[in-house]
Amino acid sequence: MADTVFGFIGFGLIGGSIAKSIKKKMPDAQILAYMRSAEKLKKAQEDGLADRITDCVGPGFSQCDIIFLCTPVEYNAAYLEAVKPYLKPGALVTDVGSTKTHIHQAAVRLQMEDAFVGGHPMAGSEKTGWENATDHLLENAYYIITPTEISSQENIDRMIAVAHLTDSIPIVLDYKEHDRIVAAISHLPHLIASSLVNLVKDSDNRDELMKRLAAGGFKDITRIASASPEMWQQICMANTDNIAQMMEDYIRSLQEILASLRNKDEAAVHQLFADSRNYRNSISDAAPGPLTPDYSFTVDIVDEPGAIATLACILSARGISMSNIGINHNREHGEGALRIRFYDELSMNRAWEALKKYNYELIKEG
Repeated sequence: MADTVFGFIGFGLIGGSIAKSIKKKMPDAQILAYMRSAEKLKKAQEDGLADRITDCVGPGFSQCDIIFLCTPVEYNAAYLEAVKPYLKPGALVTDVGSTKTHIHQAAVRLQMEDAFVGGHPMAGSEKTGWENATDHLLENAYYIITPTEISSQENIDRMIAVAHLTDSIPIVLDYKEHDRIVAAISHLPHLIASSLVNLVKDSDNRDELMKRLAAGGFKDITRIASASPEMWQQICMANTDNIAQMMEDYIRSLQEILASLRNKDEAAVHQLFADSRNYRNSISDAAPGPLTPDYSFTVDIVDEPGAIATLACILSARGISMSNIGINHNREHGEGALRIRFYDELSMNRAWEALKKYNYELIKEG
């Protein structure tokens, strides 16, 4: 693949990270990029991330061997159609959208099933834009590959090779099954988190005591509610049927739980927590996913003058940077008084070892 020309339609965080991964592994590979912001596109070229840029989806893409559609999910189908006239024989088109049904239906409608293989790199960041792209964003993340009914094994293998270029973990999956799975493990949880946050907001008193006391479990299960409203609106509209089916199943389970509570059914309530604990404990906390990992732990520290400064000096002396530090005002789940977050796992582990030597009491959740 050394002489491969890669085209990008849309050049944000994911597209830019794939491009950086390609350049790291294949310095001689050519990157052609298009995005609506001409200013950002020119800056990407100046920074060496894109070898060539174009102001439209046009003849320039006829040189590309693999083309990535990296725009929001509702636009990818239109760009698939736009690029069709410029595909050279053997060219492959893929996308990076988190829902697959719409783009696969477009491939069928456009009679492009032989030239398209869907993709979903399950990684992301709270930051956006190619300027925040890294060559390791997809590292150890799952890269879902969704062939069409007539995709050749050669094209599937080309996508597996792309996943390996990004150091991600390729999984080949039927696109319908992909959308059903992500509805359960990603899309519905976002709706639940957001609705739970709004329930607390609407139930709070004038002094906002719920908001002030919220911590521990509430913050853990609602962290994803801070995601982009625009992006999640688009995702919900693109995978509505699967999400609705999962939500109906979830509502039924909530109704069963409600009945158990009202009937004081101790055995059923205990079984709920036992089953969920056993299944949750079987899920590896190291499993890659689309959310930014939480590299943090808490410290059981006494609130006295200089306590935080001393801790910070210990870490600073070892060149360990913290991304955030804050007080836990609600520690009913056994957290320490001080939570420290780090930029990466290595920094977190080094900080843990450093503070342990000074006999700090450290707590890692999960």
